[in-house]
Amino acid sequence: MDMASLNIMVVGGGIGGLAVALAARRLGARVTVLEQASEITEVGAGLQITPNGVAVLHALGLADDLAWCSQRAKAVVLRSHRRGREIIRLDLDQYAHDLRYYFVHRADLVNTLLHGARDAGVAIKLSHTVERIRWQADGRAVVSCANNQQYAADLVVGADGVRSQVAESLRRVIGLKKSEPFFTGQVAWRATVPNSVGLEAEAQVFMGPGRHMVAYPLKDASMINLVAVQERKAWVEDSWSLRDDPENLRTAFAMFGGKAAQLLALVEAPALWGLFRHPVAQQWSYGNVTLLGDAAHPTLPFMAQGANMALEDAYVLADCLRGSETMKAALDWYQTRRRARVVKVVEAANKNAWRYHLRPPVSWPAHLVMQGLGHYAPQRLVQQFDWIYRHDVTAG
Repeated sequence: MDMASLNIMVVGGGIGGLAVALAARRLGARVTVLEQASEITEVGAGLQITPNGVAVLHALGLADDLAWCSQRAKAVVLRSHRRGREIIRLDLDQYAHDLRYYFVHRADLVNTLLHGARDAGVAIKLSHTVERIRWQADGRAVVSCANNQQYAADLVVGADGVRSQVAESLRRVIGLKKSEPFFTGQVAWRATVPNSVGLEAEAQVFMGPGRHMVAYPLKDASMINLVAVQERKAWVEDSWSLRDDPENLRTAFAMFGGKAAQLLALVEAPALWGLFRHPVAQQWSYGNVTLLGDAAHPTLPFMAQGANMALEDAYVLADCLRGSETMKAALDWYQTRRRARVVKVVEAANKNAWRYHLRPPVSWPAHLVMQGLGHYAPQRLVQQFDWIYRHDVTAG
């Protein structure tokens, strides 16, 4: 297709939406992002950009900006919960020295993408809440917003998250029933605290019975990102906006000692959300409308791949548009290139949490096995997920 003739409307100004807007604009398309907020600011805290995501940011010309606002991860360290005793250290510098793993504040990544998109000529329209999509006789989609604005486009990309209005419009026109997510029996707190404990550029994973906590530094290492996950039977609303009393978090992790306890003592206003499993969408496109990121494939946080999968989607979609003669061919190719990989990554995340939640007496021999593997086969442990991290969608 002639990219310069394409008018693309992206719904959602988050990581995936801004990345696909920038990728398509760099190929010559005219791109507009519709964002419901009055300004693009990210709540939330830290995330990990793994080498597969770094490859996309490099292709978009933003790798240096990412490095400037991030901490490069040197290792992943698994520890016992009571005193923080080290069980195993996965040394990324030694066994994945050619790769780059980063800890970054979500707001910094969004700002990097936003500046890149604006500098490239992407139009950003704020305070535009999309309510529905309809299709014209000529095949073009029309986006209707709550402010009575309507926009026709050659392609509409739904990058509007797990509660995607674009995905809902697709389901209605295709005739698919919405698949309801189910509660995994786990909740998670997230918070940022000052780095008063001198945490280095390593991901610290404190493992306990039925729960674990992850900590790593952000920005100039002055801040620490905390994510604490607990198994729980009670249902919690599937939301990113709930606030909880920090004492509830400290009570849930009262058996954690050492540095973990020091970090928990610093928490002031944690967010709390329930972890829900969502099915990967069977069909991502209809006509000239397609889905990207969480709108198509929400994932649990246990492989740190939500943002990275959205970045991969963004690059691949733009590449498929450039390399196809028709919109249908492009969108079919996009789903073919992405869906099987995303399903595999989502399943890996679904299966990963139990490793950190073992209870006595099972945890004792399991930790001994981990220590043995760390001593005799550390490279094997580091490379077990190379199929995720060494995958480079920009390579062809």
